[in-house]
Amino acid sequence: MPGAGFALAMEADVTLLNHTKDNPWQLKTPPGTSAYTMHVDERDGKPVLVCTVGSTVLSYDARCVEDLHAMLTGVGDWVELGGADEHKPAKEGTFESWGRSPTNPVGGWYGLKKGLRGRFGVYVPPLMEALGLCELEHNPKNNRIRAMRVG
Repeated sequence: MPGAGFALAMEADVTLLNHTKDNPWQLKTPPGTSAYTMHVDERDGKPVLVCTVGSTVLSYDARCVEDLHAMLTGVGDWVELGGADEHKPAKEGTFESWGRSPTNPVGGWYGLKKGLRGRFGVYVPPLMEALGLCELEHNPKNNRIRAMRVG
């Protein structure tokens, strides 16, 4: 899939998720304590975000970027990240809880790998910041995110 890109229509702008395994985003968790990579792949004909943290590989439905930006724009204010592992409950009203809620656009988890579907509020926000879609706090704990207008 070299050179491929997935276009996400966002309001009046288009953002390309065009980083492949050979050219991943080099990201850090919001507190800046852990480095990881993220790239786009295709599974079953759909774009997937592949997040590699050390030897652990997590995957998320790539439509989460557009859906999250819409959600954050609708909120219009800061939202706590609230990252949590899959087997732990996510604090209500957080970015993490929305990423697994039955009321979000996919009707549940954006994480695709059973047992590793959590940590959505840890690994997806820095990608959204790198794409210029949000403001993200970088404190040691309790970070928040809010949408930036595009277009």
